[in-house]
Amino acid sequence: MDGAMPGTDIEVRPRGGGETEKLTVNLGVVDLGQIDLLVQEGFYSNRTDMIRTAVRNQLAAHSDALRQTVARRALHLGLQHISRADLERVAAAGETLHIQAVGLARIADDVTPELARATIQSITVLGAFQASPAVRAALADRIH
Repeated sequence: MDGAMPGTDIEVRPRGGGETEKLTVNLGVVDLGQIDLLVQEGFYSNRTDMIRTAVRNQLAAHSDALRQTVARRALHLGLQHISRADLERVAAAGETLHIQAVGLARIADDVTPELARATIQSITVLGAFQASPAVRAALADRIH
């Protein structure tokens, strides 16, 4: 089963729900100086604001390609929260999940390693994956 469950919807939210990840970027001193100049001149409130704006502008410029790729690869875009009840319904149906997400995939803290292993066949996340250490360990060979 590819991420969807019969009669059940795993919560998928669009990007921007306050979830962030830290990213380290190395820039040349000239680029950094130009960013600092724009900040000093009031174009941006700080370096992070400028870099986030630049990234969003690039994502917007490639939005058609991103949309097509997400559709072609049957990916979930945004936040995908998988609850214990979701996985119990999958188990009751005798099925398994292939979780494919762009953004954040989160498995609820009350999901046991045994339930996760019995119901999740594979996990591919471009972005961030959150699960308890025990669930991560149980699914280690299924995380791509």
